[in-house]
Amino acid sequence: MLVFEFKTYGKSSQFTAVDEAIRTAQFVRNSCLRYWMDNKKVDKYDLNKYCAVLAGDFPFADELNSQARQASAERTWSAISRFYENCKKGIPGKKGYPQFQKDCRSVEYKSTGWKLASDRKSIKFTDKKGIGKLKLKGTRDLHFYQISQIKRVRLVKRADGVYVQFCIDVDRKENIEPSGNTIGLDVGLKEYYTDSNGVMVENPKFLLRSEKVLKRSQRRISRKVKGSKNRGKARQVLGKRHLKISRQRKDHAIKLARCVVQSNDLIAYEDLRIKNMVRNHCLAKSINDASWYQFRIWIEYFGKVFEKVTVAVNPAYTSQECSSCGKVVKKTLSTRTHVCQCGCVMDRDENAARNILSRGLGTVGHTETFALNASNTLGELTSTLIGEILSLQVGS
Repeated sequence: MLVFEFKTYGKSSQFTAVDEAIRTAQFVRNSCLRYWMDNKKVDKYDLNKYCAVLAGDFPFADELNSQARQASAERTWSAISRFYENCKKGIPGKKGYPQFQKDCRSVEYKSTGWKLASDRKSIKFTDKKGIGKLKLKGTRDLHFYQISQIKRVRLVKRADGVYVQFCIDVDRKENIEPSGNTIGLDVGLKEYYTDSNGVMVENPKFLLRSEKVLKRSQRRISRKVKGSKNRGKARQVLGKRHLKISRQRKDHAIKLARCVVQSNDLIAYEDLRIKNMVRNHCLAKSINDASWYQFRIWIEYFGKVFEKVTVAVNPAYTSQECSSCGKVVKKTLSTRTHVCQCGCVMDRDENAARNILSRGLGTVGHTETFALNASNTLGELTSTLIGEILSLQVGS
């Protein structure tokens, strides 16, 4: 599934209609959640049927396209099913009980309720919300795909405007020559990652570099009167600055992950639990700024695109064990050099990256066997699933 995004241009009345459609989608989602809470043995199909009941009771809900209402109900069921799965798996702590949505920023249409222009440069929404025709501006070319391949169309509201996302049903595959290289990645805060070859990539620290400007924007908001137009403008400026930082992180993660996957046939990385790590209030801001999880997601995505092997390994004691002899050498976070009695002296992150690579290779075969049969192995091994642990990594 590919997602193409275009920025939209139209009249202020049209964007007001977009806001109304988003609020209606939020109403349908929360109403379906309340219906599930108040009734036992409610499944996905019952929620879809309840959408028709809402349309009959509330005229503003009937103005939204019927399949858009069903898409909102599907979002509700997605949260419910995720809660059920977490309960079955016995995940410690909170299981993610579904919550009512307070700030919805998107509405999703399926195959009806919209019509794409023949030149693919504008889209018209045909439901009763009155959105009408919106111009599209982007770098992607929709002429390569049939209308039947577009399964979903989303209207997404961001700080700098409204965007249209097209979800296209197509499998992206790119064939490149095997390089025979394997690599282990150890992410960190000082360096973004250190690989098993000793190469270090600098941590860009986008939030830290923009923190001074963000604080200034936040002070301007606090000086404005609550509910005033000037306060709304100041909030919009702050939102744009945060949006820029998030886009910088995403762009950095995509480019770096693509480069790593294209250059290696096997990529081993740590199966980190970011949710637990950010409980340390001293490092939470820096960990979130590094966006390791987003980097991992794109590595796994490009691993499927280029048919490369990606393995998530257990990070326990990767910094303590010696990559040369395997002996445990205890060290604190301030100790940046690994020194072992066997004579191995290297940077602690490089030592950890080598341990990560050896554990990753242990799940797919011996090093020499993998290097010799890289071209045959690529099509037989599967990428690891997000959030899975080492014992669950398997080949097909």
